[in-house]
Amino acid sequence: MDPAARKEAIKQYKERKPCRGAFAVRCTASGRIWVGASPNLDAARNSFGFALSHGSHYDRSLQEELQAHGEDGFTFEVLEELKDDILPMEVSGLLKEAKVCWAERLGAITLL
Repeated sequence: MDPAARKEAIKQYKERKPCRGAFAVRCTASGRIWVGASPNLDAARNSFGFALSHGSHYDRSLQEELQAHGEDGFTFEVLEELKDDILPMEVSGLLKEAKVCWAERLGAITLL
């Protein structure tokens, strides 16, 4: 890749807007569901996978399910994405509301 194309690719990467919203982690073996929300869903997915594979997820109940059923028994699902035109100061509150709403709707455990 020539330097100009590389520079342009880096610029585009830095300017992209992350998807924000609520997500669910499901254990297919037990049927348990955990719901969380993040200002960057891609980062949340990566963090979830990394923490579980290294045995360091902050939610003990989720980590225990992983040890009982293995990584293949889990799915990560985006439940809702926030619109791009939301003011930055509203994002945190909307993410909290979405997490609580989805947890109630699915009968799920909320992640911090």
